[in-house]
Amino acid sequence: MNYRHGYHAGNFADLLKHTALCELLRLLTSKDKKLFVLDTHAGAGGYDLAADKARRTGEAEAGIVRLMAESRAGTPGAVARYLSAVQAYDRKFGASGGGLRRYPGSPRLVRAALRPGDRFVACEKHPEEALHLKREFAGDRAVEVSQSDGYHALKSMLPPPERRGLVLIDPPFEATDEFEVLLRALRHGLRRFAIGCYAVWYPIKDEEAVRSFMVSMADMKPLVMELRLGRDLLPGKLAACGLAVINPPWKFEEAMREALPWIAARLGPDVRATISAPPAAAASAPAPASGG
Repeated sequence: MNYRHGYHAGNFADLLKHTALCELLRLLTSKDKKLFVLDTHAGAGGYDLAADKARRTGEAEAGIVRLMAESRAGTPGAVARYLSAVQAYDRKFGASGGGLRRYPGSPRLVRAALRPGDRFVACEKHPEEALHLKREFAGDRAVEVSQSDGYHALKSMLPPPERRGLVLIDPPFEATDEFEVLLRALRHGLRRFAIGCYAVWYPIKDEEAVRSFMVSMADMKPLVMELRLGRDLLPGKLAACGLAVINPPWKFEEAMREALPWIAARLGPDVRATISAPPAAAASAPAPASGG
């Protein structure tokens, strides 16, 4: 357990994952019914972009900082709402002065979207990250922080009594068998809570491994979104990632087809975004989105 998201907070992968997360939360909270949210690999909750970890990689500068600089009139709604959430967190917890200082992890984005009566459980196995997460939400009764294996939560916390839920699965992918472990846990979760919305993030470092993962998920009929920094993968560096969403709410796909190409175009000329509809809807779906 060596992964620390502080090195990568606000990078291109977060742009994909967190734009989608904010849009899922907006759509799911638009109904007047209670919502349960489970974040299986929550991380530290919030990140200091001025810290040595973030400055050393420069990934935030090439990601969220660049995107905010490019934001203007005509920004797609899903992107604008995500950027607004980032700015709100930075205003509340960042130091005064120019530029973006604090970046919200997924738990902070979830917390900002919760309504009275909604419930949120954030799991984090890594002791140091879990400690930061507990400090981030100290005294906040709306958030339950659990220092535990989030995969186990897919068995122990589903189905939720609310009967409506969003599950974010965002593993560090340190284990060589992470795809297999994730699939087993996801199937357990779906057996227990088939009507839930599941958002599953994955890195693209081995094309064959990802193809096998997608074949194994085919019966779940996910909406698959990918963002690639170039046409080729780079050894030892994350240059492509994806998010598979099972049971997305109505109008989510439409929003992301507008948002992702816009993001890709602003990250660089070689950046590409693609969206693949579930098989049952593929015949009537618009052509894959692309940018750059």
